[in-house]
Amino acid sequence: MSRDREGHVRNRNYRKIRAVGILVWLNGVYLLIKYGENSRFFSESYMTLTVLVIVTSAALLLVTGCLGSWVSLKDSICLQGLFVYLLVVVFCVKSTASALAYFHSVTLDTEMAPFSGVFENYTGSSEDSNSRSVDAMQEELKCCGVKNYTDWLETTWFNKSGGLRFPYSCCNVTFPTCNGTVYQPWQIYTQGCQEELSKVIQFALKMDMWSSLLVYVVEIGLFVMVKQLMRTNRSTRYQVLEKN
Repeated sequence: MSRDREGHVRNRNYRKIRAVGILVWLNGVYLLIKYGENSRFFSESYMTLTVLVIVTSAALLLVTGCLGSWVSLKDSICLQGLFVYLLVVVFCVKSTASALAYFHSVTLDTEMAPFSGVFENYTGSSEDSNSRSVDAMQEELKCCGVKNYTDWLETTWFNKSGGLRFPYSCCNVTFPTCNGTVYQPWQIYTQGCQEELSKVIQFALKMDMWSSLLVYVVEIGLFVMVKQLMRTNRSTRYQVLEKN
């Protein structure tokens, strides 16, 4: 294979790892935003740590990809060794992130134990941060109640408000005249919020686990490529001098 061809293949592999790094970073930021917006619906856990590890692994992927492009232009065994070391670090950090993501995906229902309590403490006041979180989630996820909209019938707020309507955030946007009345339940979102939020978090966690496979495949290719590059550099460094 010609030198130009080898350089093209190397750059293509470095672009792959940078692309995977961007994918992992976007997924980590998405998970961080969703968890941050709805943190009060979760018990105290290590979810924040998991998100930080995911974002860190993405940053390392991007740095490693950029370093690889630069190292490929240098005939330095030390720089190539540093690149291999970073690949190992990325592998360890990404494996840790995947393990944490799997742990949270399995225990997510347990971590969402405070969900019902948040709805029970709903006051309907715009000055109450708890109530604002409930309304924001119901509007964003297009859901109503914990399991379904009938959960509101058993809340303290429903009884104090006269038992005539659901929160306005339960109104289906396809019905502009909806005022949350209990006499028009077809204008209310029927799906529960706990299931919808669980789907969002599970999607992000599974995306991180699946992205790990892409990282491992790309890293294997890079390990093989760097090994060949180091062998080539070593063989060209020592040459037999012929007498004229």
